[in-house]
Amino acid sequence: MAPEAAVLHAVDLGVDYRVGDRSVTALDGVSLVVLPGSFTVLAGPSGSGKSSLLRSLGLLDRPSRGALQVAGVDVLALSDRRRRRMRRERLAYVHQRPVANLVDDLTAMEQVVFARACRGMPPGDPEAVLARFGLAHRAAAPPAALSGGEQQRLAVAMAAAASPAVLFADEPTAELDRRLADEVVAALVAAADGGGAVVAASHDPALIGAATHVVRLHEGRRVDE
Repeated sequence: MAPEAAVLHAVDLGVDYRVGDRSVTALDGVSLVVLPGSFTVLAGPSGSGKSSLLRSLGLLDRPSRGALQVAGVDVLALSDRRRRRMRRERLAYVHQRPVANLVDDLTAMEQVVFARACRGMPPGDPEAVLARFGLAHRAAAPPAALSGGEQQRLAVAMAAAASPAVLFADEPTAELDRRLADEVVAALVAAADGGGAVVAASHDPALIGAATHVVRLHEGRRVDE
């Protein structure tokens, strides 16, 4: 049974892939609990299973075995259609490449309004959202006029503006220099401080250092927290 306050609870998740005529295990028996307001980093070297775990937790892939609850719902028992709906309504995802998260011809303020509209939400106060992530002065700027760090901070702002149960981020600082990466780390901390849980996959020491919880993986297994 999941802890009562958990927004995400995974038990013994496993992921197997077919490579030719053989099965390869990418994730083997990983369990974790994510609470509201927490910032969890899935850490480990390349090939450790952190991306497979993130994609399973974020409902982008269906794990081969185990149990997973999101906001108290047994999501592995849902149909693909209902899983997509759960992902759209309750989760948010920030991709590694900053520009991949944004719409080319929308300003920063319009991006925030668009993110909320995609969930059937009213515009709310996009100015306040941008200010919270240090982007108030860039409200009228399109993505092409923003730095990589600003683009990624805007992606985090868009995700947080839709009030997801969990905000997922896949190597969100990997393509940024240290100064810009630190801006994104601060944005993710701010998103968690706002009450929504954040789960990121990363090997960035600064991101790991900012986390409230660290799940360390090695060869598909959890080895430390």
